[in-house]
Amino acid sequence: MTATSASIDAVMGQIIAAEEEHVAHNYHPLPVVIARGEGAWVTDVEGKRYLDLLSAYSALNFGHGHPAILAAAQEQLGRLTLTSRAYHNDRLGPFAAALAELCGKDLVLPMNTGAEAVETGIKVARAWGYRVKGVAPDAAKIVVAHGNFHGRTTTIVGFSDDPQARQDFGPFTPGFISVPYGDARVIDAAITADTVAVLIEPIQGEAGVVVPPEGYLQKVREICTRRGVLLIADEIQSGLGRVGETFACDREGVVPDVYLLGKALGGGILPVSAVVADRDVLGVIRPGEHGSTFGGNPLAAAVGLRVVEMLKTGEFQSRAKLLGEHLETKLQELVGHGVTGVRIVGLWAGIDIDPAVGTGREIAERLIGRGVLVKDTHGQTIRIAPPLVVRATELDWAVEQLRVVLAG
Repeated sequence: MTATSASIDAVMGQIIAAEEEHVAHNYHPLPVVIARGEGAWVTDVEGKRYLDLLSAYSALNFGHGHPAILAAAQEQLGRLTLTSRAYHNDRLGPFAAALAELCGKDLVLPMNTGAEAVETGIKVARAWGYRVKGVAPDAAKIVVAHGNFHGRTTTIVGFSDDPQARQDFGPFTPGFISVPYGDARVIDAAITADTVAVLIEPIQGEAGVVVPPEGYLQKVREICTRRGVLLIADEIQSGLGRVGETFACDREGVVPDVYLLGKALGGGILPVSAVVADRDVLGVIRPGEHGSTFGGNPLAAAVGLRVVEMLKTGEFQSRAKLLGEHLETKLQELVGHGVTGVRIVGLWAGIDIDPAVGTGREIAERLIGRGVLVKDTHGQTIRIAPPLVVRATELDWAVEQLRVVLAG
């Protein structure tokens, strides 16, 4: 190790140590300290560049510092950033109208984080069940799927089957029935007169980009319609261009009753989430029953509006589709060479690593040394979700780095 590299390691170590000393250890970050970002690339505190293949779990679908999104934020920063929903602001209405149109729905309930959107969706479904469907008080049930990841609030982790998410956080909120993912028949069997909704991810992201069998979403849609329950689609990671369509549900021509959106909706600048549904569903919420000080703030609305405008062109959906097909060809070449399986939809891939060459975490750490950022999940899987502005040549280079790392 040279003196220069030793000093760089020392600086990085000091920064990481300071964070570890004063930040609660609810994450186990990979050992890189990022200071700047542009497009699909980030730069660490010592000037080394990395291709970002995580995109902050799809929050950065449009890349770091997209000029159009930055312009919208900077213009709004100089005008008005926050009023609370105690008053109207001039940005929320246009944003809500544009997002409702994008989703083909009537109403938008703005929030901040993805977990807030899920919690809001649960409250809406229960209120709809009691006020519209006529379910007895406190009897509402929601069907969810094994392997789900909808957030880490106490309600949500109660219906997770990940021990790490659940242990020592009970008692848990009742009212959730969990069934295997990908089998519509078990959903039909789980529905009773007290069921108000089915809450699923069209593609399970945290589970390792798990894609259900073809036709699954169509069958679930038919079941929900026939049995008189709401279909709630958690599109927080899968939506807004990531899979080559505006929404993952679009891949099967399915329209849910409720969209849960977040991450990319904030353009990678600030947290923005939303619940989007028709008036007969979302209209059950009355003044004073739900809210957020920051939800629907003018800065978030200005940024969210710009994101919707960008998605309406179809450019990013097309890029995700075409580049995803290109990436799939490259990744499939690694199967049998340190990779045991690949699942990819648009620019979103789960890559299963052969235990003989290392764990997912180990491969992610080795890739840092070659200038590529990915993230591991569930032991042997790494996830790839590059910004939709990435180039084909950059993807080729990243796959080559993975090939080298796998070869040892």
